[in-house]
Amino acid sequence: MTRRVLLFVFALGFLASAAAPAQLAEQASDKTVPFKTYFDQRIRMRDGVELAADVYRPDLPGKFNCILNRTPYLKSSVGALTFGRYFAEHGYAFVAVDVRGRGDSPGSFVPYRQEGQDGYDSVEWCAEQPWSTGKVGTIGGSYNGKTQWLTAIEQPPHLTTMIALVSPSDPFVEFPTGDPLPLDVSWYYLTSGHVLQNMDAVAWDAVIRHLPLLTMDEAIGRAMPGWREQFEHTRLDNFWEPERYQNKFERVRTPVLHISGWYDDEQVGTPLNFIGMTTKAVPSVRNHQKLLMGPWPHAVNSTSKLGDVDFGPSAKIDLNATMLRWFDAWLKGIDNGVELEPPVRIFVMGSNQWVDEHEWPIARTRYTEFYLHSSGRANTLYGDGKLSTDKPQSEKSDLFTYDPQDPVPFITEPSFQQIGGPDDYRPIERRDDVLVYTGDPVTSATEVCGPINVTLYASTTATDTDFTAKLIDVWPTGFAERLSDGIVRARFRDGMERENLIHPGTVYEYKIDAWNTCQMFKTGHSIRLEISSSAFPKYSRNLNTGEPLGRSTNMVAAHQTIYHDAQHPSHVTLPIVPERAK
Repeated sequence: MTRRVLLFVFALGFLASAAAPAQLAEQASDKTVPFKTYFDQRIRMRDGVELAADVYRPDLPGKFNCILNRTPYLKSSVGALTFGRYFAEHGYAFVAVDVRGRGDSPGSFVPYRQEGQDGYDSVEWCAEQPWSTGKVGTIGGSYNGKTQWLTAIEQPPHLTTMIALVSPSDPFVEFPTGDPLPLDVSWYYLTSGHVLQNMDAVAWDAVIRHLPLLTMDEAIGRAMPGWREQFEHTRLDNFWEPERYQNKFERVRTPVLHISGWYDDEQVGTPLNFIGMTTKAVPSVRNHQKLLMGPWPHAVNSTSKLGDVDFGPSAKIDLNATMLRWFDAWLKGIDNGVELEPPVRIFVMGSNQWVDEHEWPIARTRYTEFYLHSSGRANTLYGDGKLSTDKPQSEKSDLFTYDPQDPVPFITEPSFQQIGGPDDYRPIERRDDVLVYTGDPVTSATEVCGPINVTLYASTTATDTDFTAKLIDVWPTGFAERLSDGIVRARFRDGMERENLIHPGTVYEYKIDAWNTCQMFKTGHSIRLEISSSAFPKYSRNLNTGEPLGRSTNMVAAHQTIYHDAQHPSHVTLPIVPERAK
């Protein structure tokens, strides 16, 4: 269901060092060795299909530990080449594979459906080669991250460790709307056929507004059966089970380095995976997990500045060295201190510093409820919405009209490659269909670091609608920096397993998962929460009719009421971290 291109040269910052060559395969990885490339090797799958691979390995005698990268983005890319050279120069055999149906590999590309078994067979092929020690690690981000998880739950005997970057979650975890993101259609277009399609050939601004969603491929001009198939399964039924791994952590037997960024638009999966592996995996690997979260977009470690926000000179790190040390420890058995380091390393935005923790979420966190308040006019940036820890008593409700013909914009380019960032939402907050609740400026620096959850009491005139929430850091200048956000679709308020339309005028409690952030609200900054019913095109527009998802063009406006009183204490729960000892 999900997607993403990870441009490895930029996203992972691989720049192979130029140190003098060494002579032994088992050397420490602070020196480089000569290597040789073997193109278009063939890896036979259990059904007879032979996948294409390029193998980079040291041009030295002996056996080598293997690092496997399986990708739909072409093993012949500059990124894969840079990857392969870097690890081969540091004493590893690196195997880049075109997944089934992509690049030079035959077969049909059906996203995620065969990656588990094909991954198993690829790992075991690496282990059986005469140049292999039998120890195999895997690496990759985005699609290439999730394929590692689908491989790991198959338990290939020689899979030794993983580095999983910006991994997509199970279906509907990131986008609990029942239908795919409108922007996802650009990924299906990009990966149609065996080669990467030209994204500039399509007018995406027009395509993303096309209705019904089902026929967006017609608007593009390219048939994409995989896009359409999703609309046959708009709830979490058995169709999706082959793409799920987050309900199977007990089957994963390997140490994992989990890497993502606070502005990764698939961010929620990485912390969930770390939590799952440290609580549900077999005891022998629970303590061998590490979480690394930077101030990064989906292209991790690619920049220290996003939009107008500069995270400082320490924002970019030597990620090469971090990943190499991980493989050196788990594949070469080098005692380099990886096991002695705290398992969690995170970047606190605002204060712009790296900190170490011993668990995620942070154990000493004080989960604090900040309640919505107003006199009935929280609409727009200039309304009377307030946010405080005081519980509401008798207060007027806030009302707004959500019209799917004019949805609230989510600031982003019309492409799947990066959805949003720390953008200034003041222009959006001028709309009457956006409720704005702002706290008083903080009198001392306040660290909000962890999962963000919103509880909302609301009614609507529709039989189905959406409610959205967005956490904002308001600077003294007025700059409204987006931190995180989330959505709930009314028909799925009780989970994605079944659809349950609502009764107009009835008050329901809605839970919104607004993902995670780690932000230091500096003195004079304010905490703000936005409430609305759309964030387009990050999420599909709810047409408010209750009709089958993705198949209709009918739209009606919905009149929304948000309650915040003693009986309906709408609030956001913030993870406040006490000041660290200096």
